[in-house]
This record gives sequence, structure tokens and C-alpha cells, in this order.
Amino acid sequence: MTADIALWAVLPYVALTVFVVGHVWRWRADQFGWTTRTTQVLENRWLRLGSPLFHLGAFAAIAGHVLGLLVPKSWTEAVGVSEHVYHVVAVGAGTVAGVMVVAGLGLLLARRFVNGRVRRTTTRMDKAMFAVLAVVIALGMAETVGVNLLGPGYDYRETVAVWFRGIFYFQPDASLMSGAPMVYQLHAISAWVFLAMWPFTRLVHVWSAPIAYLWRPYVVYRRRSAARVPETAGR
Repeated sequence: MTADIALWAVLPYVALTVFVVGHVWRWRADQFGWTTRTTQVLENRWLRLGSPLFHLGAFAAIAGHVLGLLVPKSWTEAVGVSEHVYHVVAVGAGTVAGVMVVAGLGLLLARRFVNGRVRRTTTRMDKAMFAVLAVVIALGMAETVGVNLLGPGYDYRETVAVWFRGIFYFQPDASLMSGAPMVYQLHAISAWVFLAMWPFTRLVHVWSAPIAYLWRPYVVYRRRSAARVPETAGR
């Protein structure tokens, strides 16, 4: 019981605290490091394919987690979505999103460690972050494909989702996670570790996305020759 409480009732709050306090510290102490440290100028061909695949797949996966963990089963059933329909849509969309994330991350990692110039810009924290992220994704794919698509299936909305929502009510039920399959437990633990690492990695750039680009006016470029001012005779 002590281990269950530490993992499922203490670890989430430790990770969330580090996540919030770490971002405040990073912004106050390292604003110049608040960047992706882009390497686009060093290599663009693999980045142009891997980055959209990874980001679009990640956004879809996050949306799936929000729907699966934060929306109770009773709500989806109340609007006429049966458990079978939900399962088919969730597994299908989750598999597509997972394949996109895996393919995108594979290209980005290959680019980073095969290309010498890009590899030299990779820090130790980058390597640790990529390693934990790869574990989180691999365990997520094991849940979606191994358990729910090819395996017997598991209704995580009755256990994992209820436990997760309880964290925000300050009433996490550790027994719900202690009875979940091991792959779900490992996925949750690795996700909390990843969340705690977030403020100290290049991932802080997601909070500085240039959203204003969507509504700012167009930038008008003119030819250099048209903007050239003729020299006066007396100059």
C-alpha cells in the first residue's frame, strides 16, 4: 500500500509541482534559453517531413487523451455514443495518431543522431528527454495496439480515467491504478516523469507559439531597386 500511495497519490502532485515551479524558474532565470534551438538551417529535408508528422500525431494523441481521461463514460453514453462505437473510434484514431508520432519521432531522431552537425547541437537534456518520450510513446502504442486492438482489450475509463480525474479533486484513488494492467501503470509513471522534465527542456517553446501570426497583417516586401533613393548631385 505504501508503494501504491507513493506512485498514484504522491508522484502526480510532485510532478505537477515541478512542472509549474520549474516553468516559473526557467522563465525568470533563463529567458534566453526559452527556445527550440532550431536546427533547420543545418538540415531541412528530414525535418520538413518528420516535424509535421510528429506534431500532428502528437496533437491528435493529446486530444484523444483529453477525451478518454477527462470525459466520463456517462457523458458520452448520454449523447448516444455507445461503448462499442467509442472503442472502435478511439482505437482506430489512436492507432493512426500513434503511427504518425512514431514515424515522425523516428525521422527526427535519425536526423538528429545521423547528421553530424545536428548531433553536435544535441545536449544531454535533449537525449534524456528523447529517451523518456520514446518510452512514453512505446508504452502508449502497447496499450492501443497490443491491448485494445490485438489483445483482449481493457476499459481504462472505469479505472485509469477515474483515478486521473480524482487527482484534480485531490482525491486520487490509488487502488484503481494498482489493479490496472502493468503497461498502463508504466505508461502513467513515465508520463509523470516526462511532465516533470518538461520545464528543463526545449519543450518550453510550446508556450511561446506565435499564435499572433494567425491574425497579424501581411508583411509587404518590395524590391531593393524600387526602394533605392537616387543620389543628389551635391552629395
